Amino acid sequence: MSGTICTRPSPNPTNIYIVGAQCTGKTTLVKALQKHFDRHENCKWQHEEISAPKIIIEVARGVLQNHAFTAEDITSSRARSIQLQRLILEAQLRAEAEAGDAWFISDRSGFDPIVYALRYVGNDAARELMASMEFIALKERMQKSLVIICEAGADWLFDDGVRLMPTSKDDWVAFHSLFRVSLEAAGVEYIVLPCNMTGSTERVDFVIGNWAAHRERGKSEIL
Repeated sequence: MSGTICTRPSPNPTNIYIVGAQCTGKTTLVKALQKHFDRHENCKWQHEEISAPKIIIEVARGVLQNHAFTAEDITSSRARSIQLQRLILEAQLRAEAEAGDAWFISDRSGFDPIVYALRYVGNDAARELMASMEFIALKERMQKSLVIICEAGADWLFDDGVRLMPTSKDDWVAFHSLFRVSLEAAGVEYIVLPCNMTGSTERVDFVIGNWAAHRERGKSEIL
């Protein structure tokens, strides 16, 4: 987790979650957003100067490496899979807590372990995770944040040897659908970033535009 300071802190902006199936450009987009906010002129919120966001990335990759898990554990062992998802849930909560009073942008969320549990372990395991204090805290924060789901389907699948790869394009798209259903069931609003929007600048502009709209909607609800 990292972040740079543009200037003095002001009232915190809305947190941004970039979520979705594997290999949809989430981390790349978060890094592009980090560069956007590294520019002083972009650090504005409600016409006030703000601190650049804390950046939360690669939480799951860190858990895999620190606890000697492999991507294959997700599909080959139900016990290992649910253990891994618990650890990732806990790690996500720690990462968000470490942001303190700062706002942040994250390339995953508390819903990632839920979706993986649903996909590879079962409904009972997912319900157990959703009943945890960690998930409840993460969900409540997400309900107040901007959630962007990167749609699966772009032609950039790449196996880095660490993350679990979809077995087919249909499997990839089904994972995306499971994310949407899970968020909807929990009452978390989201916006889909279309898979045919592949340019970095275009994707950053999409997020920033929706971030500004989220802010304006929040102001009108208060009024």
